[in-house]
Amino acid sequence: MSITSRRSLLAVFAASAASVPFSGLAAAPARAAGSVHTVEPLAAPAGLTSARSSVTLPPLNASYFTQVTLSTPLTATVLPGTPARTEVTSGSRRVALLTHGARTVVLPGPERTFTENKKPFADDFQRTLAATWGSSPGGGSWSTLGPADTDYSVAPGTGVIALTTDYASRHASVRDGEITDVDVRSVARLDKVPTGQACSYALSFGYQDTHNNYRARLSFTTGGDVQLRVEKEVADAVTQLTSATTLATNVPAGTDWTIRVRREGTRIRVKAWRSAATEPSAWAVDVTDTTFGKGRVGLRALANDGCTNLPVRLLVSHFEVSAANWATPPTVTHSDWVRVLPEPFDGTWTPAIEEIIRGWAGSTAPDVLAHAAMFLAGAPAVVAGSGPAEDKQVLGESGYGYLDPQGYRYEGADFHEYMNLGWTFPDGAYTGPSSKQVGNLDCSGYTRMVYGYHMGVPMAAGQDTSGTRIPRKSRDMAEYAPGVRIARTDGTNPPTAPLLQPGDLVLFNADSGDDNATVTVDHVGIYLGKDTAGKRRFLSSRKTINGPTMSDMGGASLLDGTGLYATTLHTVHRI
Repeated sequence: MSITSRRSLLAVFAASAASVPFSGLAAAPARAAGSVHTVEPLAAPAGLTSARSSVTLPPLNASYFTQVTLSTPLTATVLPGTPARTEVTSGSRRVALLTHGARTVVLPGPERTFTENKKPFADDFQRTLAATWGSSPGGGSWSTLGPADTDYSVAPGTGVIALTTDYASRHASVRDGEITDVDVRSVARLDKVPTGQACSYALSFGYQDTHNNYRARLSFTTGGDVQLRVEKEVADAVTQLTSATTLATNVPAGTDWTIRVRREGTRIRVKAWRSAATEPSAWAVDVTDTTFGKGRVGLRALANDGCTNLPVRLLVSHFEVSAANWATPPTVTHSDWVRVLPEPFDGTWTPAIEEIIRGWAGSTAPDVLAHAAMFLAGAPAVVAGSGPAEDKQVLGESGYGYLDPQGYRYEGADFHEYMNLGWTFPDGAYTGPSSKQVGNLDCSGYTRMVYGYHMGVPMAAGQDTSGTRIPRKSRDMAEYAPGVRIARTDGTNPPTAPLLQPGDLVLFNADSGDDNATVTVDHVGIYLGKDTAGKRRFLSSRKTINGPTMSDMGGASLLDGTGLYATTLHTVHRI
């Protein structure tokens, strides 16, 4: 009998008997100067313990302890297939699965549920773009529609919608159509008081398309009045959800107005105010409506038919989602735990390896998947107490990279840059820190942080062909990462990878723009497991969502179906 891991098991539940939620512990999203505010959390979707990302365990019960009682001796059996694997059993129960030539081991343990939800984001438009709004940092890319691309631009600090023609709606929405509950606000102003007819600016939500959406709209009249309307548009037919309210009179051009919408289930609350003033404590509108469930958030601008002093420009300085839920947050539940041997398993079952496996039985000490999840949205910061990263953050919500002048994220954030450390690698190569990349991890940097820094697999400073160290780039990982290849594309089709298991590296040729005579792998993730729909889901650090994710924003994190990553899977590798 081995009970060496029982102490660690109980320690986990001394802190929490059921869950390790991430919400409420991460830093707040970036905000514009002067816009700091408190936002009440939204209730979580059914079945979740947190309105953000989380890893949860079921309540403490006897099943936790069945893992720590093992027979003597254990039985090791080589399974058929390539690569060779050894199954270790206690009686008729599997207690470990080892792969010949690899260090990763999959063991059964207490069932866990991994979940990711929409994370807050703010866009202060710190970029320069023409005929587009580009990407909203961490929230998704902007879609701009109607009537001309040139009506949309971004200058540092301002997203611009130019009303160059009357009686034509202009829409800018963030490409995330899975948002249900949301607390969203925008700050914007018109550069002119309209003449002839009014102009308006609206905060849209539950947005399906330009013909179907909810919106909280401020109408700026020719006399300088500002009126609030809350309405829905269904197949181009507009219905007022409440009567119009005049908020102010004699308002000069260039006055910033904030609109805030909080939607929870069918309840819709709205308020609007001069941005220079204190936010009103009361909601101006509180109604219910069931027409639209999930949908995008964004902005809509319009010059009414007969407006005579065009162009009028809507100047947006801030757009923020302070809290939100996805309709169906991606969720993976299984009892697989992934641990790493000190050396690759050579296929020989020895007393030393048996002792390691027995020590792992039933342990809830953080494994590969727990470490990987600790960089998702809302993960709390953890600072190293000793070692080369002493007093540096080594776990916690990660970004992808800092922004270029056009608002797109730079690649290049490695594990040590997340920690703001220089690093000397085993071959003596030294790479310095980067003040701009602190707290960031690109896709390969994320993989190296999990498997290299936290799991102890050796790493190289750059390219390495020895097969003993994890290279810096995904293209080199596909060829030379330590361990064994599990599957590879035939050149036309993605591999089916029947032996895929949690913890495997999944590598993609996702950027068609880099294809040449030699196909280049350009993205890497860590396979997590099957989600509630039975689809194979993975973790990776992505530009669109600004950091590690298991979600489907900017492309489904799935190996099944017809999405970008499902169709461009190139190699599966086991460390």
